[in-house]
Amino acid sequence: MDQKRLITAIAASILIVLVFQFFVPHPPAPPHQAQQSSESVPAASAPAASTTAAAPSGVPADLAAATAAVPREVPRLKIDGARLSGSISLLGARLDDVVLRGYHQSVDPKSPEERILEPRSEAQPYYVQFGWSAAPDAKVRLPDSNTLWSGSGEVAPGKTATLSWDNGEGLTFSLQIGVDANYMFTIHQAVKNDSGAAVTLYPWSRIRRDYTPETLGYYILHEGPLGVFGGTLKEQTYKSVKSDGEKKGGVAYQAHSTGGWLGITDKYWLIALVPDQKTPATGSFRHISEGGHDAYQVDYLADQPQTVAPGAEAETTLRAFAGAKEVHLLNRYETEGNIPLFSYAVDWGWFFFITKPIFYAIDFLYGLIGNFGVAIILFTVFIKLLFFPLANKSYSSMSKMKLLGPKMKELREQYKDDPAKMQQATMALYKAEKVNPASGCLPIFVQIPVFFSLYKVIFTTIEMRHAPFFGWIHDLSAVDPTNIFNLFGLLPFDPTEYSHFLHLGVWPLIMGFSMYFQQKLNPTPPDPMQAKIFQWMPVIFTFMLANFPAGLVIYWTTNNILTFAQQWVIMRHTHLDKPRMARS
Repeated sequence: MDQKRLITAIAASILIVLVFQFFVPHPPAPPHQAQQSSESVPAASAPAASTTAAAPSGVPADLAAATAAVPREVPRLKIDGARLSGSISLLGARLDDVVLRGYHQSVDPKSPEERILEPRSEAQPYYVQFGWSAAPDAKVRLPDSNTLWSGSGEVAPGKTATLSWDNGEGLTFSLQIGVDANYMFTIHQAVKNDSGAAVTLYPWSRIRRDYTPETLGYYILHEGPLGVFGGTLKEQTYKSVKSDGEKKGGVAYQAHSTGGWLGITDKYWLIALVPDQKTPATGSFRHISEGGHDAYQVDYLADQPQTVAPGAEAETTLRAFAGAKEVHLLNRYETEGNIPLFSYAVDWGWFFFITKPIFYAIDFLYGLIGNFGVAIILFTVFIKLLFFPLANKSYSSMSKMKLLGPKMKELREQYKDDPAKMQQATMALYKAEKVNPASGCLPIFVQIPVFFSLYKVIFTTIEMRHAPFFGWIHDLSAVDPTNIFNLFGLLPFDPTEYSHFLHLGVWPLIMGFSMYFQQKLNPTPPDPMQAKIFQWMPVIFTFMLANFPAGLVIYWTTNNILTFAQQWVIMRHTHLDKPRMARS
């Protein structure tokens, strides 16, 4: 086999995948509707004044109120869900304290549970809020971030908390908040008019993150604002929201849509707003800045006003998701809750048609076995069987190539001064012996998208988070915690403090040895330089995969072992009864 072609094929395939994922943009969103005018957005530096009117296209962007000193002790209503706990602040009517039950910050079950929303009084404020904006030129006293609501009840399955506020001018605002058995809140928002005049109002809802979070920064994972508008997924990073927002008066992106959702996503957690799917609304991604402080907001504003006659009441209902991005749960909300593309809160990537089936296959095997590591191994066996005919043909050709070694050596000696004739003679030999020198590349081309998609599954899905294997592997989504450079923990220091290359665990070492022995069954490259390169390939891959999730290393190791066994059987079948390992 022409090993130089194989090296080129591997390098080109990996490059194509990386370039495709990194540089090709996502499918275009629907054309932007008329951008919000600068007059319609309240100034970021000004609090949402309770005695002034907001334009109908405006959702408060009250950074000054958000960053002002906030007392830690404020009246609250309890959240006691089946899978989450926390509280709602009556100051500003914020859903700002949510802790996920059953999800811990580390593999230690005694470590703190994950907190995904935090009050304004904390260092990293992150909250959900609901309200009303008035019609143009109206003088209506509205609740704002400093309004102290009265409240009763608690948020729990089958129970509802009620918040209310009287503006002293005949308007009474109320919120009824409930939660299902998982992470979906239902918010019933109403205003009763006991004044002597009709009032026109626009309901809104928003998610605020009053800091810039640390992100992993991987191109295969989206972190930041996202949403579905007109059936199209739109994603923006914090960096692009800030850049676009600074150019457009704070509004980085805006779209009108009937149906859909928007939110902010982390690697495993999602905060999302789901408006009434039959009501037209405008969704926005915003960047808000004051004195070097950055905040990010995603919000919905109803396109159509609600005019509340004297003695009448206006109301609207929306949902808010605050929880873990569990694939089956998101799917259920998407189908049963009629939330379009909600499952795409998980970043499946451009190769979703491969990534999603891989996840479902591994998850199915996990349901039968109860161990994701074993499920990955069985999945590897299945993939090997699926592509057995292709690999069988390839490895048979490679075995024949090994038999042609002496003849190839003769041709090189015969035509050592005429490379062109040597190439012609070599191709003639391949044709006569019915050998395809490029056939060995086919398993590589097949394996690359599977490898990359499996990496996506292990890296991005919460089902793999803190999933144990056996022995020292307590988290398949993390790197092998052992390290040969500190003698697997015998020396009391962490080599990775000096360089991430100084991390080499047991499983990557096993993978490297399996690759070494598997490679030894291949024909020895005739060119000494090529032979040297291939000698170093197991070492290079060992160090490269040492910083990959342990689940992916287990997959690659299993694949190498199965390939070794398959090649050994094929070599016996092609009359290499006693194959000798090619000498370096």
